[in-house]
Amino acid sequence: MARPREDFQEFYQASYGRTVAMVAAVAGSRHEAEDIAQEAYARALARWSRLRAYDLPEAWVRKVALRLAIDSGRRLRRGALASARLAARRDAPEPEPGDDLKYTALGAALLELPVRERQAVVLFYLADLPVDAIARECGLPAGTVKARLAAGRRHLEQRLSQQPEAVA
Repeated sequence: MARPREDFQEFYQASYGRTVAMVAAVAGSRHEAEDIAQEAYARALARWSRLRAYDLPEAWVRKVALRLAIDSGRRLRRGALASARLAARRDAPEPEPGDDLKYTALGAALLELPVRERQAVVLFYLADLPVDAIARECGLPAGTVKARLAAGRRHLEQRLSQQPEAVA
């Protein structure tokens, strides 16, 4: 039987990429997603003696990472509002394109979704989780997850149909 540290290393290597991709779709920034994923895995490592017995320790990491991403988004919005109030007359410089999600049509549309819808869409389409698994992880009825998915798809369709040249 492998030692706990080796178990964790294997777990980390097998699941890290999926976690970063999922968080990047929620947060909108790969760099922020990497920071959030690292924090989630650090918390998992601290609890690994217990988590390694779970059927799906990745679900625990995913849940922690999503909560961290949502908290980070809240902090960013509060900071942005405060900055906007302080610099109301000053023009903001143009952002430089990078690998952030906001520079693609789909990424921009995802970022415009309410967090609850974005979370459901990301878990369903990017993490490839079934509705029942999303419901369990989020502590919601399956019907609520389905409603959020339907609303998210509808909102994405509306936003993306307004930019047909960006989608093609």
